[in-house]
Amino acid sequence: MSSDEWFRRRRIRLPFFDIDIPSFYSSDLIDILREFERRMDEALRDLGERVPEKLIREKRLPDGRVIKEFGPFVYGYSVSIGPDGKPVVREFGNLKPVPGRPGLTVKEEREPLTEVIENDEVKVIMEIPGVEKEDIQIYASDYKLTVSVESRGKSYHKVVEVPKDVDLEKAVTTYRNGVLEITLPRKRGEKGFRIKVE
Repeated sequence: MSSDEWFRRRRIRLPFFDIDIPSFYSSDLIDILREFERRMDEALRDLGERVPEKLIREKRLPDGRVIKEFGPFVYGYSVSIGPDGKPVVREFGNLKPVPGRPGLTVKEEREPLTEVIENDEVKVIMEIPGVEKEDIQIYASDYKLTVSVESRGKSYHKVVEVPKDVDLEKAVTTYRNGVLEITLPRKRGEKGFRIKVE
């Protein structure tokens, strides 16, 4: 018996990883990998049950089999320093952790990566790739900007709070190369004047 044949006979198949591992590895390692495989399979099955219909597609393979494709799934965060000097963490994407329990919520709408920059004016910058500017809807009220997009199978939604000293009616927007920029001037305060004492 050749050494290759000896190794082949002593392999254990792990389907999730699509690998074979030698059976002479520690049984503890094999048990850990099998438990990991079981949990991953369970998590993917659970996620598959919560995926909105819009994010599920069927694809026919060349051999005639039909498989399901899921997604796109996006999750990320950005960290910046706020005006008060403290870090500000902003999440984006269509996957959100569920506070207090394992698992994720999945939404059809993707929350775009957003940055708010405050100087003499306030700039709201959003990453919204693959859409036409005509499909972008922006609604302003109560010092909040709501941006919604439905375009060619892509869906985005984001609500951004802005400082109370901005003039929402004078907002200027541009959309280039998948980036939406909303510039909000600050309101000019009333000029002070001296009052004569009689």
